[in-house]
Amino acid sequence: MILRHRCLPVVVLSGLLFALAGESRAADKPVKVFILAGQSNMEGHGIIKADPKRNEGKGSLEYVAKNSTTADKFKHLLDKDGKWAVRDDVWIHYLDRKGKLTAGYGAKDDRIGPELGFGCVVGNHCAEPVLLIKLAWGGKSLGKDFRPPSSGGEVGPYYQEVVERTKAVLKDLKKEFPEFGDRGYELAGFGWHQGWNDRINQAFVDEYEKNLAHFIRDIRKDLGVKRLPFVIAETGMTGPDEKHPRALALMKAQAAVAEYEEFKGNVAFVKTQHFWRPEEQSPTKQGYHWNSNAETYYLIGEAMGGAMNKLCATVK
Repeated sequence: MILRHRCLPVVVLSGLLFALAGESRAADKPVKVFILAGQSNMEGHGIIKADPKRNEGKGSLEYVAKNSTTADKFKHLLDKDGKWAVRDDVWIHYLDRKGKLTAGYGAKDDRIGPELGFGCVVGNHCAEPVLLIKLAWGGKSLGKDFRPPSSGGEVGPYYQEVVERTKAVLKDLKKEFPEFGDRGYELAGFGWHQGWNDRINQAFVDEYEKNLAHFIRDIRKDLGVKRLPFVIAETGMTGPDEKHPRALALMKAQAAVAEYEEFKGNVAFVKTQHFWRPEEQSPTKQGYHWNSNAETYYLIGEAMGGAMNKLCATVK
């Protein structure tokens, strides 16, 4: 008994030192950086506040977080005081805005996009701090605005913006986010949600598959990560009943790229049509913006985040 009592502090001390060493190693790990890029649906038009004049608030983030039928899934977005929770492990840099991730990083500060669901899923998965660099502008096509160098013709100015802005944030990471200290970073993945401005143009639809494949290759080359995990979110607005040939062709092209042999295991395609919510369940009738339904935008981001976690676990 005496020997066991005398040895106990040594065991406890050893365990404590091991735990502290583990925490020290975790504190030294680089920040996991994910880029989220695209046009207006990556900007995000999911309305946060429940407005009784808009279908009794249905489809807003506030509604799904507090309504009894959906609260269990979304209650983690609220803090103990019923306000929007602020993540202490996920940060976001979105053009002229930055900070810890919470509701309000959509196209306007009263909206959300896929970043919220994506950040929650990836943040829960990663032991390291997570930074989302969101680069999205409304009304931009892959055929012209995001056109990658390997597609030929004039390089899209917003392709260049994605590359240059990403490099600028990472170059000044300590200045942009002093709380990261000297951790450094790992560019860990790229999420893409875009397509409306291509699917309304037949010529752009016809070359979308080629352009997206080149976009992935060129982004990896220009950002210096050979097998950067890449998630494509389907341009599925208007839902599973979509019948327009251009829309169907564009979604087929997006799915096809993920099946290329060179992209097996490092590119994922996420279906989104089933996240569509009709007008009577949504704040607006803007079909091209998923009817401004915040549940939809959250679920798209959540699905993208889940796909990203799977890719990151396998890509070396």
